Amino acid sequence: MRSDLREDSMHTFIAHASITHVSPRPPQWAWLWLLCICGSVSAQSAAPVPSLSKPDTVWVLVSACLVIFMTLPGLALFYGGLVRSKNVLSILMQTLAVFAVVAILWALYGYSLAFTEGNAFIGGLDRVLAHGLDANALAATFSKGVYIPELAFFVFQGAFACIACALVVGAFAERVKFSGVLLFTVLWFTFAYLPMAHMVWFFPGPDAFTSNAMAATATAKAGYLWARGALDFAGGTVVHINAAVAGLVGAFMVGKRIGYGREALKPHNLTQTMVGASILWVGWFGFNAGSALEANGTAALAFVNTFLATAAAVVAWTALEWLHKGKPSLLGAASGAVAGLVAITPAAGLVGLMGALAMGAITGALCLWGVGGLKRWLRADDSLDVFGVHGVGGIAGALLTGVFAAPRLGGAGLWDYVSERASPDYNLLAQLWIQLQGVLVTVALSGTVSLLAFVIVKYTVGLRVDADAEREGLDIATHGENAYAN
Repeated sequence: MRSDLREDSMHTFIAHASITHVSPRPPQWAWLWLLCICGSVSAQSAAPVPSLSKPDTVWVLVSACLVIFMTLPGLALFYGGLVRSKNVLSILMQTLAVFAVVAILWALYGYSLAFTEGNAFIGGLDRVLAHGLDANALAATFSKGVYIPELAFFVFQGAFACIACALVVGAFAERVKFSGVLLFTVLWFTFAYLPMAHMVWFFPGPDAFTSNAMAATATAKAGYLWARGALDFAGGTVVHINAAVAGLVGAFMVGKRIGYGREALKPHNLTQTMVGASILWVGWFGFNAGSALEANGTAALAFVNTFLATAAAVVAWTALEWLHKGKPSLLGAASGAVAGLVAITPAAGLVGLMGALAMGAITGALCLWGVGGLKRWLRADDSLDVFGVHGVGGIAGALLTGVFAAPRLGGAGLWDYVSERASPDYNLLAQLWIQLQGVLVTVALSGTVSLLAFVIVKYTVGLRVDADAEREGLDIATHGENAYAN
């Protein structure tokens, strides 16, 4: 949502000023023309000039810190506790390395391809090698005339890209080559994450919507799914479904762990997992509420919805597990928390509080089935249930967003950037169909790119460690370190 409005205004001013020098001695009728031109220049100079919003800048930067905190240490600890003790350092190292690699790629070309004008499916090259990214560049928010430093928007969205790529590795943990993880990350980030981010989130900014005619022009420049009206407030499709599909494909391609289905491959440290889940919950307030890009009522709504939906999912998962197994587990409660966080992500600033509670409870129940019944049906060794939680939760959240965003169910409806108020029209079934299209596009793109990327990895650096290394554990075999002293 980068804005070039300041440059456009200056270009217009120069064009008007040059007209005054067309003739050194204009006829009398030209003085009237000149007066009109000067009046136009004066009126234009009196128009609001884009200026930096300091409170919104602070909020977006704090939110970026929270999203980084979600990955390092949140996701790392959550995943680290779920694997066996001989593999804990490997999953921590994969999370850290993926984060660092994607951060660099984001600056080199990722941000440009995601958030500059190109076509409906991918952005352009305006910001390649961080060209033009300095302290003076401004980025639009969702309100006309409200701007933040483009660098703040850059790092906030970059943190999203990092955690999306890190989520994938949990699906094939404990048997994958470190080099394979890195090569896959580069390919998937480039050809799956960046197109999805552009299709769902890129548009020219609210200041481009000055009239219905200009709205049509601005929409034509937006990403494919944004232009179709798909709702994804903070990344249900871009981050969670996208990463979950990649993880599921990886689980099939890498194959099952040695002993899967015959031995108990239990988490080694649920205390660590609980700490990681708690950090994720705290960091997710930045993930969701920060996506408002302003410190306003929408940010507060997203914050509270994240608070409530997650609690509802914990209670739903725990209650159903208690009824089914006779005992409520900490692993189930922590997984329920992540399921609720995933579910509310696309809807955080779009649904009412009761809608958030409903979405959390529904998704908590669905994800419990996702890590049980669905996983057995798929027969995939999704080590840390990436698809069962992020895939099922992401799909449920994306579809339920179309339902609970309806004004008659307490939602915000669809925003009209021309009138700067909610549109009076909301067709629930039509919006549900649009949401489904977003899900299908994400599944198709991520599935195809992931399959091709894993094939490339398999026949270049290799996908899986050998059997001896897997039995010994990746901590020693790959990294030469022990997580715990003997």
